[in-house]
Amino acid sequence: MTANGIFQLVLYVVVLVALAKPLGAYMARVYEGGRLALDRVLGWLERLIYRLGAVRPNEEMGWKAYALAMLSFNLLGLLAVYLLQRVQGGLPFNPQGMAAVSPDSSFNTAVSFATNTNWQGYGGETTMSYLTQMLALTVQNFVSAASGMATLVALIRGFARRSSETIGNFWVDLTRGTLYILLPLSFVLALALVSQGVVQTFDPFAKATVIQPTQYEEPETDKDGKPVLDEKGQPKMKKSTLTEQVIAVGPAASQIAIKQLGTNGGGFFNVNSAHPFENSTPLSNFLELLSILLISAALCYTFGVMVGDTRQGWTVLAAMTVIFVVLLGVCYVAEQNGAVFVKQGVDHTAGALQSGGNMEGKEIRFGIANSALWATATTSASNGSVNAMHDSFTPLGGLVPMWLMQLGEVVYGGVGSGLYGMLMFAIVAVFVAGLMVGRTPEYLGKKIEAYEMKMSSLVILITPALVLIGTSIGVVAAAGKAGMANPSIHGFSEVLYAFSSASNNNGSAFAGLSANTPFYNTALGLVMLFGRYWLAVPVLAIAGSLARKKIVPSGPGTLATCTPLFVVLLVGVVILVGALTFVPALALGPIVEHLTLIAVK
Repeated sequence: MTANGIFQLVLYVVVLVALAKPLGAYMARVYEGGRLALDRVLGWLERLIYRLGAVRPNEEMGWKAYALAMLSFNLLGLLAVYLLQRVQGGLPFNPQGMAAVSPDSSFNTAVSFATNTNWQGYGGETTMSYLTQMLALTVQNFVSAASGMATLVALIRGFARRSSETIGNFWVDLTRGTLYILLPLSFVLALALVSQGVVQTFDPFAKATVIQPTQYEEPETDKDGKPVLDEKGQPKMKKSTLTEQVIAVGPAASQIAIKQLGTNGGGFFNVNSAHPFENSTPLSNFLELLSILLISAALCYTFGVMVGDTRQGWTVLAAMTVIFVVLLGVCYVAEQNGAVFVKQGVDHTAGALQSGGNMEGKEIRFGIANSALWATATTSASNGSVNAMHDSFTPLGGLVPMWLMQLGEVVYGGVGSGLYGMLMFAIVAVFVAGLMVGRTPEYLGKKIEAYEMKMSSLVILITPALVLIGTSIGVVAAAGKAGMANPSIHGFSEVLYAFSSASNNNGSAFAGLSANTPFYNTALGLVMLFGRYWLAVPVLAIAGSLARKKIVPSGPGTLATCTPLFVVLLVGVVILVGALTFVPALALGPIVEHLTLIAVK
């Protein structure tokens, strides 16, 4: 560990927590319908949207109507993204003439962006037209994030209200979250990124003459573009000379801003935020990193404001931050030390001429600290963007992002989805505490009974089931094994990481897995669907149940849920569930890989 690296990590955490209060208070006003400075600028647009959509903003919904509206809206978005990919070859804003995307890849991508996962089995600059990037993917980045935030706000209302049959209006929450939170923040961030060199243009790809022409072989093709085969059925090869380089550009900055703020993570370019046109400078790196967790952290304070006790929000934020800081330290130490390579004769010592540690798969301009920080932050949120290749991390360094996802993406988590997932753990924590003292558990003045526990258990157990069952199929099925570039310990880790990422709606990958195949596109698409909506619906069911309950006055035996003791209890429940569920699988992957490498002589 270096002093400079520690300073950068500490600065990030301090700035993140400092911004949680002002942004959280603002978001509370947005969802409570309070007066905003942006009303003069965007109020007319909000009213127009309601008029065009025949929405009556003063009419609220019960939890079933709210869930139906959320599901139907997301289904329509999924279908729209699928269709745009299938016909993009005949649509405008396609200067490179990108062809239609295959059916299985279109399905996977449509599901991925509708569920706020943004898993990408394709290369953005070689697959998607400008129109598809903007109209399909960027739009979904906004509305999938707003849907998660709306679901959270409905749950918060369930805690805050008493004897109520309604939990808000989905269309109002969706619209206000998009217009007054995501859109202004994205606009400001996009301008900042453009100032740092992130590209934003509709021009065709740029071309540059190479300094040194290079000869290479490529298959011969006929007039239809099909390869010409020899007598053995193999493609005939011809020598060609590379004299010109094609440089991919496009309207990237606008998509990068919302991909980070909305914890989406889908990259405009194939290598995501490791690409200099997506992430150009140390300042752009810091701004993008901050954006990944900014709204998720601030929503904790929003929660406290809306339930009438800001201490509750700080308590949940403290629990998230404790887990984040500890695992960030583990990842940073593992990558900075690079201890697994010592016996292989690799010099991993930091000095004046090198950053030391494990620099494989990392950008020199970011170094060890910022690469480890990004990997930890992006898997704490359901973001999935990367500025280094997680597949090249040390086994223990790679274990951290994998386990953060497996915890349920509740350490900050996706915008909305992370906090409502953590609140499910909070319900379990007060239930466990109630069992210890023989009292009916209560949380925020609401009795936690059998129905809430059943729904909370579903939310907590569904994603581990999807991860473990999906991984089992992936490492047994012939089509699954065919995509493994490393059919050994690390290959198992790649498959486990892929299903952990998809099931928990993260979107990052270990990258050694060839996932753009019918098998993985279909399997990962299905677990992304289940991992998003099989959780959101039980959360809304809990919101409806809690809203109908009366407030129970606290008594001498009531567990205080705004104390350091509750922080410890909540952290313990999250870690315990994650450890019991995934340690056996992790022992077969990164843990045994670490032990194998340090045993090399």
